[in-house]
Amino acid sequence: TARVVKPRVSRTKGHLSKRTAFVRDVVKEVSGLAPYERRVIELLRNSKDKRARKLAKKRLGTFGRAKRKVEEMTRVIAESRRVGH
Repeated sequence: TARVVKPRVSRTKGHLSKRTAFVRDVVKEVSGLAPYERRVIELLRNSKDKRARKLAKKRLGTFGRAKRKVEEMTRVIAESRRVGH
């Protein structure tokens, strides 16, 4: 029978644990959005996607992080529409 080999620590480094994800979610719920995140949402609502990415890049440092943040803010907008605010 094949043994189940646990992944090495070096392979799991940087992986988001359930507990960390939960804690971040609670913190986000309590503290709300940062001012730049609110501005990014406003830009996205006015269909200024490129400007939103540029703002996020200036605040976060790298374009990859900026793209991920803009995607996250797009999900926030969609969720708020679904809830009905």
